[in-house]
Amino acid sequence: MSGLRLLFGVVVSLAAFLLFLVEPIAAKQLLPALGGSAAVWITCLVFFQTALLIGYLYAHWLSGRSGSLAHIALLALSTCAAMAWTVPGSIAGSGRVPPALAVFLALSQWIGLPFIALSATSPLLQVWWARLEAGAIPYRLYALSNIASLLALALYPSLFEPNLTLHAQRLVWAGSFVVFAVISTALTLKSRASAPSAAPAAANLETVAPPAPLSHKLLWVLLPMGAAMQLSTVTAYLTANVAAIPLLWVLPLGVYLLTLILAFQFRLALPWNIIARVMVVLLAALAYSLHNTNAGWPLWVSLVFFLGELFFACIFCHVEAVRLRPQRPSEATLFYLLFAAGGALGSFLIGIAAPVVFTYNLDLPVTFFVTAVLALLVNWRNGWNQRLLWGVASVAMVVVTFMVRYSYAHDATVAVRNFYASLRVTQDLFSYPGSTVRTLLNGSIQHGTQIFGTDELRRTPTTYYARNSGIGLALDYCCLDSGPAGAAAGGVGHTAGARNIGVIGLGAGTIAALGRPGDHIRFYDINPAVPPVARNVFTYIRDSAAQIDIVEGDARTSLASEPPQQFDVLVVDAFSGDAIPIHLLTTEAIALYRKHLKPGGILAFHISNRHVDLAPPILALAQSAGMEARCISVDSPHDPGEYRSTWMLVTADSQFFGLPDVASRAQVVSPKKGLRVWTDDYSALLPFIRWWP
Repeated sequence: MSGLRLLFGVVVSLAAFLLFLVEPIAAKQLLPALGGSAAVWITCLVFFQTALLIGYLYAHWLSGRSGSLAHIALLALSTCAAMAWTVPGSIAGSGRVPPALAVFLALSQWIGLPFIALSATSPLLQVWWARLEAGAIPYRLYALSNIASLLALALYPSLFEPNLTLHAQRLVWAGSFVVFAVISTALTLKSRASAPSAAPAAANLETVAPPAPLSHKLLWVLLPMGAAMQLSTVTAYLTANVAAIPLLWVLPLGVYLLTLILAFQFRLALPWNIIARVMVVLLAALAYSLHNTNAGWPLWVSLVFFLGELFFACIFCHVEAVRLRPQRPSEATLFYLLFAAGGALGSFLIGIAAPVVFTYNLDLPVTFFVTAVLALLVNWRNGWNQRLLWGVASVAMVVVTFMVRYSYAHDATVAVRNFYASLRVTQDLFSYPGSTVRTLLNGSIQHGTQIFGTDELRRTPTTYYARNSGIGLALDYCCLDSGPAGAAAGGVGHTAGARNIGVIGLGAGTIAALGRPGDHIRFYDINPAVPPVARNVFTYIRDSAAQIDIVEGDARTSLASEPPQQFDVLVVDAFSGDAIPIHLLTTEAIALYRKHLKPGGILAFHISNRHVDLAPPILALAQSAGMEARCISVDSPHDPGEYRSTWMLVTADSQFFGLPDVASRAQVVSPKKGLRVWTDDYSALLPFIRWWP
C-alpha cells in the first residue's frame, strides 16, 4: 500500500504542476493576436476557473460511480489534444469575434480537455484515497497539489521563459502530460482493483460523520468567490498599470496559492485582532492610492502593498472555507465543486461583468466591500464586537467606492470601458490660466493632452510628442537629402517635401499636430473606443495640416495584409499598461516594419515608462536587422504641456545619426551582455524591469 500512496502523491503533484505551468504558456501565446492587453490574462483567469469548475464537476460525477474506463478515455483524448497543441500555430484576431470569446475559443481548442483532466485529478484521487484507506478525506493532498502549483509558477519566469522558446515550452509541457497520463492510467486501474476491500469501512465512516449544513455549502461558494475576486482585481491593476508580462501574472497567483497551502496543509488559525489592524492599515493605504489617481509608486512598493493586501484577504477566505469543510467522504467532491464554482463566479464578476457594468474601474473597492461583507457574515456568531468591526468596515468600503468613483468622475468629460482599456478624458481649468487642458487616461497612465486656449496652443503637440522630443527630431530630419548639402544644413530648412508617416497607437492623436501640408499620417489602433475620442474630444486630427487615415484593428495584422506603405517614419507608440506590447518588439515585427519603410526610413519607438527599460532589447533588434539605434531623451521639458520622454530611433541610414542636430542629442545605448534577441517565439522581460526609481 505504501507504493500506492507514493503513486497518489506523484500523480497529484504532477497534475498540479502541469496545470499551473500551462496557464502562462497559453496566455502568452494569446497576447500577440489580442494586442497585448492586460485583459487577456484576466479573461484567461476566467477560462481557467471555469475549466477548473468543469473538472471538479466531472470528478464529482465520477466519484459516485465506477467510471475508470471513462477516466481512461478522457486521459487518452487529452493526450491527443496536448500533442496537437505542439504543432506551430496561432490565433488570428478578428473584429467579428469579441476578444473575450476569442480567448475562450482558442484556449478550449488548445488546452481544454487536458486542463479538465488535470483539474479533476486532485479531488478525484482524494475520494479514491479515502475509499482505499477507509479513513477521512486526505485534504493534505490538496495542499500538496498547491505546493506543486506554486513551484510551477516560480519556475516559469525564472527558468522556462528565459531559456526556452514558446514552442519548446509547449513541447516540454506536452511530453510531461504524456507521462502524467500514463501514470494516471496505471493508478486508475490499480485503484479499481483495490477498491472493494476498503468499501465497507468507508461506508461506515460515511454514516458516522454528520452532513454539512446548507449555510456551510453557501459559504463554500461565497468565500472562494471573494478570494477569486481579490486575485483577479489585483492582477488586473498590476498588469494594466505596468505591463502584461508573465511575472506580474504569476506573483498574485503565487500568493493566492500560498494562502491555499496555509489553509489546507497547516490549518492556519487567523489571529483576528492582528488581521483587523492590518486590514485597517491596508484599507487606508488603498483608499489613498485609488483616490490619488496620479500617484506614482516604485514597482516594489506597489507589489508589496497589493500582494500583501491580497494575501490577508485570501488567507481569511480560504481559512474560513477550510474550517467549514465536510467530514463525509461523499461530500468531498461537492466541496471542491462548490469551491471551484465560487472561484469561477469571482473571476467572472471581475473579468467579464465588471467592464460591462462599471464605466469607471471600480473593481478594487467593490472587491474590498465584498471581502468585508464576507467577514461580517462569518463573524456574525462571534458577538457584537466583531459585528461592529466588520459592519463599520463594510460601510467604510461603500464610502471608499464612492470616493474612488468621484475621483475618477471629477472633471471627467468622457468615460468608456471595454476589453482593451478603461478610458476617461479629464478637463483641467487651472494649469494654464485662460485655457482648458484635456487629458486622455487609461487607468492612471496618460496617453495625451491638449491645451485649448489660443489657436497656437491648441495646435501645440504636448506630453511625449513635443517638437524637441525624439519623434519631433525624427520627423524634422527624416527626409533631408543624404548628400553634403543636406548634411550641412544641420536643421536649416529641415525636411524637404511631403512625408509619409505611420503611427501604431492613436491615443489623443497628438502626432497629427506635427503634420505639415502634403504629409500623410496613417494611424493604427486596436481599441475601437479610441478613434471616436481622438476625433471628437480632441482636435489634433481635425486641425492637422496633414491627410489623416485611421485603421482599426491590431497593427501587425493590419500591416501584414497591406501592400508596402513606403513610410518615411513608422512610429511604435502602442501601450499595454505602461509599456509597449512585446509582440511589437520582435524580429518578425521589425521585418514587417521594414517592409513598409522606405530605404533609409526611421523606426521611432516610444519607450517612456516607469517600470521597464526597453532600450537594450530594441538595440539588439536593430543590430540583428543590420540597423543603427540611438536613444533620444528629454529630461528637462520646457515647451507648453511637454513631459519628460524617451524614444529609440532605429534606421539603416548611416548618415542620419551624423547630422549635427541629431548627433548632439542622440545617446548610445550600451548592449546588455548575454541578451537573446526577442522573437514571436521567445521573449523575457524580467531582466529589464526597474524595481526602484
